[in-house]
Amino acid sequence: MAALPFRDINVHASASHYAFTSPSTPSAPTLVVDRPTGDLRLNDGGLLGGKRVSSIAGILGMIRLRLDKYIIVITKAQPMGRLKGHMIYKVIATEFLPLRERPLHDQDEDAFLAMLKAFVKSGPMYFSYSFDITNTFQRQAQLDVSQPLWKRADDRFFWNRFIQSDLIDFRNTGTRQHHGEQPGVDPYILPVMFGMLEIATTKINATPLTLVLITRRSRHRAGTRHFSRGIDEEGHVANYNETEQIVLLNDSTSGLGGFAGGGGMQNGKVGGASGKEVQIMSYVQTRGSVPVYWAEINSLKYVPKLQIRGVESAVSAAKAHFDEQIRLYGDNYLVNLVNQKGREKRVKDAYEQLVKLLVSTPYQRTQADSISDEKIRIVEPSGRHQAMDRLHYIYFDFHNETKGLKWHRAQLLLDQLSSALDEQQYFRGIDMPANLEGRLEVRNQQTSVVRTNCMDCLDRTNVIQSMLARTALNRQLTDIGVLTRGENFTSDPEFEVLFRKLWADNADVVSKSYSGTGALKTDFTRTGKRTLAGALQDGRNSLVRYGMNNFMDGTRQDAFDLFLGTYIPGTNHPFTDSRPLLIQSIPYIFAFSIFFVLVGVFTRRLPDSAVLPVRIFILFWLVVGGWCANFIFSNGMLYVNWPKLNPRPWAMEGFQESITKVHKDKLIGSFVSGHDRTLSTARYTNAEEGKKRIE
Repeated sequence: MAALPFRDINVHASASHYAFTSPSTPSAPTLVVDRPTGDLRLNDGGLLGGKRVSSIAGILGMIRLRLDKYIIVITKAQPMGRLKGHMIYKVIATEFLPLRERPLHDQDEDAFLAMLKAFVKSGPMYFSYSFDITNTFQRQAQLDVSQPLWKRADDRFFWNRFIQSDLIDFRNTGTRQHHGEQPGVDPYILPVMFGMLEIATTKINATPLTLVLITRRSRHRAGTRHFSRGIDEEGHVANYNETEQIVLLNDSTSGLGGFAGGGGMQNGKVGGASGKEVQIMSYVQTRGSVPVYWAEINSLKYVPKLQIRGVESAVSAAKAHFDEQIRLYGDNYLVNLVNQKGREKRVKDAYEQLVKLLVSTPYQRTQADSISDEKIRIVEPSGRHQAMDRLHYIYFDFHNETKGLKWHRAQLLLDQLSSALDEQQYFRGIDMPANLEGRLEVRNQQTSVVRTNCMDCLDRTNVIQSMLARTALNRQLTDIGVLTRGENFTSDPEFEVLFRKLWADNADVVSKSYSGTGALKTDFTRTGKRTLAGALQDGRNSLVRYGMNNFMDGTRQDAFDLFLGTYIPGTNHPFTDSRPLLIQSIPYIFAFSIFFVLVGVFTRRLPDSAVLPVRIFILFWLVVGGWCANFIFSNGMLYVNWPKLNPRPWAMEGFQESITKVHKDKLIGSFVSGHDRTLSTARYTNAEEGKKRIE
């Protein structure tokens, strides 16, 4: 039996170390973190002289910043419900334990800490002490359950993998004094998933069941909307999420009641309702950014500028991406929902060109109707001669077909996919009460996956994914006899409301972590129709997205990069503002001008006071404010909140172009310093990246 993570850990602190013990497992070794070095060791007995600090739910990880190293511990976790008898928790509160007894205060260190604390607080993270929530049920059925929980975790969704690397390295290799594997560390390593998880006990047609929705966000190429697009050289795409919809039948262990999750519950072996076998059915979908090199460049304009590099340069990266997707899921049905006209057309064309380069002897066919010249376009291989021939590209003109609130026309895409969905199947397993390891008897497997995308992989993608999930669920409930042939679960209003709520919640969580707001069009997902309130909410979300994407997302992206290890703090000062002082001051001058105009307009004047000076005063500040506003929006790239830890190449390139433009300004050009710290980097960027892009 594999060692599972400890459910209860006490932290003891002294001037020389932190010690972690499990009071429910007194025979387990104590994990010791020496201060201030951060060296790890296991101690078979208790350590004297340590004062008990607190009880924690687990160790999230360890991270070294500029001046100190910190242990991040989970201080509060909220039970979310049981999945096959295993309690799932959400991280609610954390604490950062510094290794230095007297922390050194530094402006950059404080900025790093504040950024991380805000990120961890806002990020929806989930874990279980006894169940692997990073893997689908189908993958779990193929894993070696004798392995520790962290070794079974899917590396893509092991969100705290980087900050657990100290513990993992120590577990695998030990130290110079204690060389070799240290399996005693296994119960201290707790894998955490980032995304969405909801468990709902319900019934349909008087049949009790549990409906679960899990969305796992990949830790690779993670980030914010306009600073994380497309694919990287290793084949990781932006905003990649795997969504698993699960139905459990005859499972009496779901919900928040019952045991606290002790040893008797570790494998969920608490029989099904009325002695019936527990059935688990799951359906998996994925989403991810269009896998070519492309970017959207903020400049304070509502619609960012689009850049796409030559498609041929992305072939090797895309091949690596789809090699993994095919290995994990089988055939991939690539549903593309971007617009076929306007600025999005270039992204559509790039995706289609990429698929044609990947598959052997591609052929394509197009369907048209009175609404669209290209309602559906399909690109498929003519045979199966290589691995990439398991890719099937389906373009659907979502924008035109659903224009005018005709959301029912999205069913045209599902009709096109019907034969593929029939062959795709879904996972079905039966709980084996006699199996002490908690394994399932596999009755059916899902053989392919639908990979959906739009520009952001958010709003349009959510609508289609919820429709696919609905189709799969109706099929599952029909196959097990809960629904009759031809019936669907819309006949049960309460279940319909629950289903819509789960998928609308999922849309909001995925969207918020990427764009900063809830999803658009969720009124349709929640109610089945577009409403005026929903349209107004979409307008509000769009405006908030604009503000966040331009003025806040740089800091959010830095937090992703810091937590996930794509940036390692050094001795440099990454938060230094390299813009000339005059350029930095213009927004403040603009704010002062508005203030002075308001003062001039609303200040009460004496009856005999002259009016002309006040009018001149107001006019002067109106002119100053107007010039400042025009300067800011004409040179928007100088005022976007860019990532500072891992500067984007296109940002540095555009930044330098804006600085050069300002130097030529007739009014303030001579007052702006010609020296700029980003110059050498921008020149290098221009040489390496600029020539590869197609404007």
